[in-house]
Amino acid sequence: MDATALVTPPYVAGPLRLEPFAALMLTPARVGHPSTGRAFARPYKDVSARLQRWQTRGLVRADTAPALYLHEYSANGMTVRGLVGALDVSRRAARPEDRAVLPHEGIHPAQADELADRMDEMQLNPAPILLVHQGGQRLRDLLGTVARREPDHAFTDRAGQEHRIWAERSPETLAAVAAELADGRALIADGHHRYAAYLRLQRRRVGGPTGPRPTDLGLAMLVDQTDTPLFLGPIHRTLGGTSLDDLRDAAETLRLEYRELAQPDAVQALSSARLAATDGDRWAVVGLGNGPDEAAVEALHRRVVPALPHGPTGIAYHHTVDDALGGARADAIAVLMPAPSVELVLRVAEADRLLPEKATSFQPKPSLGVLIRSLRDAAPELS
Repeated sequence: MDATALVTPPYVAGPLRLEPFAALMLTPARVGHPSTGRAFARPYKDVSARLQRWQTRGLVRADTAPALYLHEYSANGMTVRGLVGALDVSRRAARPEDRAVLPHEGIHPAQADELADRMDEMQLNPAPILLVHQGGQRLRDLLGTVARREPDHAFTDRAGQEHRIWAERSPETLAAVAAELADGRALIADGHHRYAAYLRLQRRRVGGPTGPRPTDLGLAMLVDQTDTPLFLGPIHRTLGGTSLDDLRDAAETLRLEYRELAQPDAVQALSSARLAATDGDRWAVVGLGNGPDEAAVEALHRRVVPALPHGPTGIAYHHTVDDALGGARADAIAVLMPAPSVELVLRVAEADRLLPEKATSFQPKPSLGVLIRSLRDAAPELS
């Protein structure tokens, strides 16, 4: 297998389950701190000891009892609330209707292996993957009741994110939440490679002692996209070794609309069926001819890019328009993409299709260090 190829990660089978766990939490002074990431850096086998030293210094808090955590965070004027727990990844779906977690992007196997090795050495899930779903009213009511209590933790981190966290341990509430989630499906918003790493870790433990294992679970945050939605933005491209004339020739070959316009008009024409492109001097709009169930990024990569007479020699990805335009030149065109809707991404995933790499950007993401999960059998202890 080509080590650079994208593949579909395995599907986790239902029921969708988030299990309580005993969280490790960095103190507010360390959450969002520029140096915090170094605590989870090489050598990975020393990370647990490193956090133990931080705990001794009062920089890490460890819960003594498992809980599901309702985590609300605010950044850039947006507030997101998600349920954080240990996602059950112990079963694989044999049929499409059995799937509980839906990826929408492929993964590089080597990268997933590396992440699995890293988590195995650290004996930690350092941060939750982000999942989105459309929760039912009963679940929203349950979590709304939790959120009306005084939070167990409330702070503003070093990056300016505001956090409120509730630890839920009531057996009645946990049972009610489990019942509401059981028949649901969740879409991976962020963390496809970490999700695949969870599955690799789980498979490595097959054949060991009977009973649940820490690697049967992986840390996840489940966000109700109807209640406190994540913002879904586009990821723009720069196509190296490609000119605007190449793009025009590809459009003509495919009998697609191609128009050169002034910059304001080209940007204004950007839509779910049109992209805008520039070489830094000229601007053009290309109609993609895609239907309602095909994302613009699919049409670009599966039809337009293969029809280019030259290039691309490389593709760079940009989360902002300014970054994309900064790379535009005569032989490297910036392509501004529309953002797909969450509903479209969900339809793509349910149809067992994958979007091209770097197709979506769900924001905002929580700062590193708010909730961490130990893989050690005695979950709260680091040693």
